Amino acid sequence: MTHTLHRQGTAENLAHDFCVLAISAQGINSAGSGEKLQAIKEIFLKHNPVNIGDIKRGNMYNPSTEHVMAATQDGTVVHAVYRDRETLIAVLRDLKDADTGISIVVSGLFDHVGECCQQAGLKPHTIEYSLGVHGAVERLPERSITEITTMCGHGQVSFNLVRRMVREIEAGRRTAEDAGKELARQCICGIFNPKRAEELLLKLASK
Repeated sequence: MTHTLHRQGTAENLAHDFCVLAISAQGINSAGSGEKLQAIKEIFLKHNPVNIGDIKRGNMYNPSTEHVMAATQDGTVVHAVYRDRETLIAVLRDLKDADTGISIVVSGLFDHVGECCQQAGLKPHTIEYSLGVHGAVERLPERSITEITTMCGHGQVSFNLVRRMVREIEAGRRTAEDAGKELARQCICGIFNPKRAEELLLKLASK
């Protein structure tokens, strides 16, 4: 299971949201993996992601892209987020050519990801599904809020911070673009999509 898998939304607003994750296997190929993960980060950055992160170094909005791209430690997990299928295909082709031996996980709409893998000459090893949220779901905020917060798989983007960003956009104190980046700062892994957040925040503010 991966923390990139639980994004909520519609087929329309998830169509421009692709997470790519690279992780070594503890006790298998973790030792010495830093150099390979660094090469993967270089591939990620080459294709202009809307976010990139390293769980041991942060993301491009917190503290910076330069810090994320510094020497990679063994055993970390690196991530990137892209907005379109053409770019994802190019990333997957480069990863295939690099042949690092590091596991790659891609999250997105199943049919879109499947088509991208096919065009990149790849066959998925495993397909995982999120079964959704169970329990006292009546305690959750409205779906329009969780569509934003679930872009952080570790739950570091608070419901109330999203509401505050909407109020600031409505009051003209902050642009939707800036608000999306502020929310992205909270997700240290770097899997939060600030461009999608910008679009969803504008819809909330227009209400």
